[in-house]
Amino acid sequence: MLTKRIIPCLDIKDGRTVKGINFEGIRDAGDPVELARSYSEQGADELVFLDITATVEKRKTLVELVKKIASNINIPFTVGGGISKVEDVALLLQNGADKVSVNTAAFNDPRLIENLSDAFGSQCVVLAIDTKKEANGEWYVYLNGGRTKTNTLTIDWANQAVALGAGEILLTSMNNDGTKNGFALDITARLSNGLPVPVIASGGAGTMQHFKEVFENANADAALAASIFHYNEIKIRDLKKYLHPFVDIRR
Repeated sequence: MLTKRIIPCLDIKDGRTVKGINFEGIRDAGDPVELARSYSEQGADELVFLDITATVEKRKTLVELVKKIASNINIPFTVGGGISKVEDVALLLQNGADKVSVNTAAFNDPRLIENLSDAFGSQCVVLAIDTKKEANGEWYVYLNGGRTKTNTLTIDWANQAVALGAGEILLTSMNNDGTKNGFALDITARLSNGLPVPVIASGGAGTMQHFKEVFENANADAALAASIFHYNEIKIRDLKKYLHPFVDIRR
């Protein structure tokens, strides 16, 4: 069995870690450098950094903060927010990122995925999809930090992106985000079982059982969470012991 990954997420706004519910009600969650160092020491398998207002504010990711975080951790580091061209990624990789996450810019110009994959390899390109289940039961893609609905089905966009060179999918359910009621198992399973690349489940983690469910019932390759780690509701070492043998407890 392939080892599953536990990934804390740092949502960054104005240089601070923040967290909300259903993409709203943002509140402060601490210093990103201190949190990152702590998660690395606790045994997190990877770390994700998302500059959540970079696209809306039409600016680039906070490179100096990325550099500072990278120098304090020894685990794979994915950075997203405001990435729209190859040069953006080159700068982030030079400053300590291992992978980059693209979302709105890639949807608006799918060639970006192809260009990044050609330049840095598909393993470097993570496609982040913010998705919401509508009244008709279908899951749709949302852009601009969940502010803009599209008429594109999540499964269709994921398949297109992988064909263009995306090496991993970071799937965040807006319905579940911050609720602590569990991951969106249905759409996660559809992507995990239908795509040839790893899928990271995001949105809804509240208990250790939720992680087990998304690994067992939705076949996710990794599970990402934020507030339960930021506010010490669940400690990563305890979670990994609970999830053994799904995860690598040697880290």
